[in-house]
Amino acid sequence: MEKLLTRLVGVQDSHLIATYMAKGGYQAWPKALKMEPAAIIEEVKKANLRGRGGAGFPCGMKWSFVDQKVQKPKYLVVNADEGEPGTFKDRLLMEWDPHAMIEGAIIGAFAIRAHVVYIYVRGELAKSYARTVAAVGEAYAKGMLGKNVLGSGWDMDVHVHRGAGAYICGEETALLNSLEGKRGQPRFKPPFPAVVGLFGAPTIVNNVETLACVPWILERGATWFASAEAGGVEGNGGPKVYCISGHVERPGVYELPHSTTGLGLIEAAGGMLGGRALKAFIPGGSSTPPLLPSESNVRMDFDSVKKAGSLLGSAGAMAIREGTCLVRFLWRLLKFYHHESCGQCTPCREGTGWIERMMWKLENGQGSAEELALLETTSKRMIGTTICVLSDAAAMPALDFYKKWKPEFHAHIGKKGPCDFEA
Repeated sequence: MEKLLTRLVGVQDSHLIATYMAKGGYQAWPKALKMEPAAIIEEVKKANLRGRGGAGFPCGMKWSFVDQKVQKPKYLVVNADEGEPGTFKDRLLMEWDPHAMIEGAIIGAFAIRAHVVYIYVRGELAKSYARTVAAVGEAYAKGMLGKNVLGSGWDMDVHVHRGAGAYICGEETALLNSLEGKRGQPRFKPPFPAVVGLFGAPTIVNNVETLACVPWILERGATWFASAEAGGVEGNGGPKVYCISGHVERPGVYELPHSTTGLGLIEAAGGMLGGRALKAFIPGGSSTPPLLPSESNVRMDFDSVKKAGSLLGSAGAMAIREGTCLVRFLWRLLKFYHHESCGQCTPCREGTGWIERMMWKLENGQGSAEELALLETTSKRMIGTTICVLSDAAAMPALDFYKKWKPEFHAHIGKKGPCDFEA
């Protein structure tokens, strides 16, 4: 399959606007400025572009939610606050090809009639931030941004904001609060950001990879983008950028068609490390339920993974080999979510701590059958009871690891100290 989103990875000076334009970049933006904004939205809808940040919501439909009758400024915000464990694709795209994200963002902004774009970059991604700031400066210098862009009469400004490294700010309303200078905590929904978002105005929040797809839709057409030639399958247009980490020979980022299976992704990464058998497969980042080896030949698109009982999420896949202690793995995972809970909702603030401590005790030979039963009931009560899904992100893996590998968890009861663990 032709590489689209990662085509400049490894190319010298790929982050510079001269390289991007030499490879055909900024051809879609002038085309968009001559189109009706509603026509751009319809094209993105036909392309079956799904949001690549985790939820997989149709991008064009999301853009259409902005009510143009509202007499307030509109904003497009780029969610570049990539913090899901196992996910590192947006970082790669910003470091190697920041202009693709910028071009997609300004096309999206024009489509919703917004004159301002904010790019919110995760604080730890220092190189991504620096290259994005430099790329925005180049775009202004080339006349792609600013007043009367390319003589179109349209003004477009882009601002880059560096976050402070809070996982919760990957949730779009917490991100908006952070941009406004408030505590980064999620908001109640409704109203959704498309109605009341940044500074109380209609706002669309899109992921980096999502926006990097947009120029290709305008350049080659929605029909092509939705087709198998571009990597699409029914309901899921274009190629997909997958991350894979854990026990594989070549962990990294792979651009593949949506028809790729979980086992196919492992194969693309050189197979299992040391030739050891697969024990567990996490398809979409640490917050998604794990799959058994027998379930892992699922097609890696949003709908198929959901039918298999998990979520594609941010496509941060993890492969875990036989010999790995899943109790210790889950404890480390839950420690992360306990630390990153913003504390706003009681089920998350208290629940993440409870289930983390249960796993610590079990791993260190202090657990009991009663506590494993409590792990199950506590996790169930954490799902769907909070403002955002961080609580669910901890509870869903906890439930599925315990349900699918129950004998291993019960075998830890009464152990003298932690068991051997292979990293």
